[in-house]
Amino acid sequence: MNVVRRNSMGLMAWLAGIVFFLPIAWMALTSLHSEADAATNPPSFAASLTLDGYREFFGAGGGASPWPALINSTVASLASTLLVLLLAFPAAYALSINRVRKWTDVLFFFLSTKMLPVVAGLLPIYLFAKNAGMLDNIWLLVILYTSMNLPIAVWMMQSFLAEIPVAVIEAAKVDGARLPTVLARVVAPIALPGIAATSLICFIFSWNELLFARVLTGVVAETAPVFLTGFITSQGLFLAKVCAASLVISLPVLAAGFAAQDKLVQGLSLGAVK
Repeated sequence: MNVVRRNSMGLMAWLAGIVFFLPIAWMALTSLHSEADAATNPPSFAASLTLDGYREFFGAGGGASPWPALINSTVASLASTLLVLLLAFPAAYALSINRVRKWTDVLFFFLSTKMLPVVAGLLPIYLFAKNAGMLDNIWLLVILYTSMNLPIAVWMMQSFLAEIPVAVIEAAKVDGARLPTVLARVVAPIALPGIAATSLICFIFSWNELLFARVLTGVVAETAPVFLTGFITSQGLFLAKVCAASLVISLPVLAAGFAAQDKLVQGLSLGAVK
């Protein structure tokens, strides 16, 4: 009975994985077709393959180069994720191990900031950026992404740090370790899976963000998702080119997730998976 149940669960896991993988496989296959073949209904699986969509994405047809947008997304995502970790780690320590007064209220306040619709703050932020001369500035996006991801990062890391044995930290303090040493050499190595999971999620949120990047940037600070929307026009065929662009822009996130998958699983399961 246990063998049948185990095989059934394994089959269900494979089916779920295939279901989640099918859209990506479909997008990859469509990106390798010509625009005429990609637009056929029903789709033609036996159509000839071509790299024209990727050539057009990288500007071979005289279009704009995607590299400035990809670099902007990389800078904004990595810089904001680093700032989030630097701010969220000591805050989570104060809320989980060396708890401040009314720490549950503080956690609820962090969570409540995510309840505000993003579009509700768009106009005030736009007016502030305009008056401050920061429109079309990549560092404005870094600040915004940091503030947007900080509450969820503190909430996640608080749960991870709460699993660390207090006796280990007290032993380090008895040996004369100061707070920066405790955080860097004791807490951080133990909480590494949680830190990896938090940083990956913050990176994904920053990389995929479109609304603020669309409204607050123009040419200089244009990000990859904004660049992608430029391929969608009301005239002509663009499906293969959009699929090629979407696949290329998704690769950094997919690569980061694949590289950190073990740490991500351990982190999201609060260290239960060894």
